[in-house]
Amino acid sequence: MKASNDAPPRLDLTACDREPIHIVGSVQPHGFLLTLDVASLEILQASANAPETATVGASLDAVLPELVPVVRRYLADPPAEDGAHYLRTATLGTGGVYEVAAHRVSDLVVLELEEIADASVEAGLDALTPRLRAFVQRLRVAPTIEKLCAIVAEDIRHITGFDRALVYRFDRDWHGTVLAEDGNGALPSYLDLRFPASDIPAQARELYRRNRLRIIPDASYAAVPIQPTLTPTGKPLDLSQSVLRSVSPVHVEYMRNMGTMASMSVSILVDDALWGLISCHNHEPRRVPLQARNACDFLTQIFALQLSARERGAQAEQRLALGSVQARLLGFMAEEDSFVDGLLNHPTDVLALVNASGAAVVTGDRCRLIGSTPSEAEVRTLYDWLSARDDDEVFATEAMSDLLPAAEAFADKASGLLAISVSKKYASYVLWFRPEVVRTVKWGGNPVKPATVDSEGGPDRLHPRKSFEIWKETLKGRSLPWSLPEVDAAKDLRASVIGIVLRRAEELASLSEELQRSNKELEAFSYSVSHDLRAPFRHIVGYSNLLKSREASNLTEKGRHYVDTIIEAAFSAGTLVDNLLSFSQMGRHSLNRVAGNMNALVEEVRRKVMRDVPAERTVRWEVGDLGRAHADPFMLRLVIENLLSNALKYSRKSPEAVIEVGRLPPRDGEAVFFVRDNGVGFDMAYVDKLFGVFQRLHRVEEFEGTGIGLANVRRIVERHGGRTWAEGILGKGATFHFTLPLRGEAP
Repeated sequence: MKASNDAPPRLDLTACDREPIHIVGSVQPHGFLLTLDVASLEILQASANAPETATVGASLDAVLPELVPVVRRYLADPPAEDGAHYLRTATLGTGGVYEVAAHRVSDLVVLELEEIADASVEAGLDALTPRLRAFVQRLRVAPTIEKLCAIVAEDIRHITGFDRALVYRFDRDWHGTVLAEDGNGALPSYLDLRFPASDIPAQARELYRRNRLRIIPDASYAAVPIQPTLTPTGKPLDLSQSVLRSVSPVHVEYMRNMGTMASMSVSILVDDALWGLISCHNHEPRRVPLQARNACDFLTQIFALQLSARERGAQAEQRLALGSVQARLLGFMAEEDSFVDGLLNHPTDVLALVNASGAAVVTGDRCRLIGSTPSEAEVRTLYDWLSARDDDEVFATEAMSDLLPAAEAFADKASGLLAISVSKKYASYVLWFRPEVVRTVKWGGNPVKPATVDSEGGPDRLHPRKSFEIWKETLKGRSLPWSLPEVDAAKDLRASVIGIVLRRAEELASLSEELQRSNKELEAFSYSVSHDLRAPFRHIVGYSNLLKSREASNLTEKGRHYVDTIIEAAFSAGTLVDNLLSFSQMGRHSLNRVAGNMNALVEEVRRKVMRDVPAERTVRWEVGDLGRAHADPFMLRLVIENLLSNALKYSRKSPEAVIEVGRLPPRDGEAVFFVRDNGVGFDMAYVDKLFGVFQRLHRVEEFEGTGIGLANVRRIVERHGGRTWAEGILGKGATFHFTLPLRGEAP
C-alpha cells in the first residue's frame, strides 16, 4: 500500500511522550497491591481489590502474617538491581494462591500479589533447565544476529504459549524493525516490518529500560484504583517497577487495533541501554505465571550477553582493520612538514579509514578534494555550516539534507557526512562523504500516526492508528550509516593530528626561543661593535683632513689622492657603523605608540630630504590624504625618511622625478600606505632580497648606500605588527608598501 497525498490532520503527538504512565494510580485486576511503611510494615495504600482486612492503617502482621518474615529478609538484604523481585508463593485465607513480589519506592515497600494462572503453562527453572541448556548451546553456534533473534523468539513463545513472539530492534531514531518472529499462524506475520518511534513514546521506552518485564493478560480489563491516591508525602505512587501497573488507555486501544487481547514484553538491554524488545501477543486473553516470566527474563539476559559479545566482536574486528589504516596515516603525517600533505599524498588510506567514497581537507583559504566529492563550492557550503556550530569536534550524519536542505543538491555524493574539527580557532576540518543509497522499507502501517478528535474524551484525547497494513516507503537522501568503530577512527585521527600539530608547535616555539636568544646576543654584539668603531673612524677622518690641510704643500698629487681616498672610505665606513648602530637599536627601543597626523610627518621629512637635492633637479611630489596613524613617532619618522630618501636617490636619473605618497583603503584591520617613484625600478625576481641587511640590487658606484635602510623599514613596521612589500618594473619605477594596525583612528 502506497502513501496517499491526502494526509490526515496532525495533532501534537508529543502529548504521548508527556503522558505520566508511571503514576497512573491503578493496577490490573489479576492481582492486588499493598504499599507498606518500611519500618513498621503498616499498610499505607491498597488497591481496591485487596482483601477486606487489608485496610489502610492495618499492620501486615494482622493481615498476612506469613509474609512478614519474608518481607523483613528482603528489606535486610535487598537485591543488587532494581525491579520487582519474587519472594514466595502464598495461600490466603480465602483459598487463593498468589505469587508475591516486592520492590522499594523511597521509604516505602510495595507488595504485589498476583493470582497464579493456568498450571498448564510450563513454569519454574527446574522444569526449564533442559531447555535452557539447549538454548545456550544453540546461541553459541548461531552464525548471525538474525539467527540469534530467531532462537530466542522460538524459545520464549514455547515457554509462554503465546500465539506470536517478535524480536524488535530499535534504530538510532527509535524506529523499530522486527528481526525475527515465531508464531502459530493465529496472528499475522510482522517479520521485517518497521514501526515508527511514536508507537513507543520516550517515557515508555524509559520504563522498558528500568523494568524489563511487562504483562497485560487481558486488554479488556477494567483498571483497579489505588486508595488513597497519594502516598504520605503527598505524591502519586511511582509504579515504574510494578508488575501489575495499569497501562495507558492509548496502548490498550493499540493492542485491540492489532487484534491481540494479551501481550507480554521482555526488554533487551545491551550495556544498560535499550537495544530492543521481545514482544509476545495472543489473540485471546492469556495469563503467564511470574515464574515463567522470570524464566523468559533469564533467557533474554543470556541472549543479550551473547548479542553484546557478537556486536563487540564485530566492532573489534573492524577496529583492528581501521587501526592498521590509521597507523599508516599517522606515519605518513609524521614524515611530512604538514599533516595535510600526509593525507593528500595517500588518498586511498584516507578513504579506507572510515570506508568513505570521498573526502576533503578544508581550511579558511584552501579546499583539497579526494575521491568522489561535491564541488568545491558545495564543500564550502558544508564547511560554513559546520563552522557555525560550536559544539562538534566530531560530527556524523547519514542524512545531511535533513539538517541542511541545500545538501539535497549533492545527495548523490554526500548524503552521509563525517567530519572532524582540527582547529576551532582557524576553522579547519577533514570531511568524509558517502553517497545516497536509495532503499525501500516496509512499515507496519503508515509511520505518520494520525490523531483524531475524540468527541467524548475531548480534543486532546489521542487514538493510536488502526491500520497495520504494510505501507511501503522509498527512503532517499540517506547513506549507509557510520558505524561506531568508523566514528571512533575519525576521533583517533583527530587526536593524532592535534598531537602532531602540537608537537610541531612545541618545536617551533623552542626554535623561536633559541632565535630570540641568538638575536638578542647578536643585537648586543652589533651595538657594542658599532658603538666602539664610531670613534676610530671619526679619528681617521679628522686626522686625514688635518694632514690634507697642513701638509698640502708637501703632498704630491698622488699623495693628495691617497688622503682623499682614506677620508672617503673612512666616512663611508663611519656611515655604515652609524646605520648598523641604528639597526641594532631597533630591537632595544621600546615602542611609544601615539596617534599622529601622517601628512604633517611626511611634509616634515620631505623638507628635510630635499635640502640635499641640487637646485637644478626637478622633483614633483604627489602626496594624498594620509589620515592618521597609531605608531611610535620616532620610528615611523625613520620609515618615512628611508622610503623618501630612496625614492629621491633612485629617481635622480629621470628628467622629472615623480614621487607619490598615498594611502589605500584599509585591509583586514590594517592601514595601508605606499611610496611610489618613477626611477630605475628593479627586477621582481630579486624582490625577496630588498629588505635584507646589506642587500643591494644596484652597484654602489651608481647609487650610494649601505643596504641597511630597507631592513630598518621592515624591522620597524613588523615591530608595530604590520607588513612590508614592494613592486617594481625595471626602468619604470618602484612602489613600496607598508601597513600599520588600525586602532580606531580615522582613515
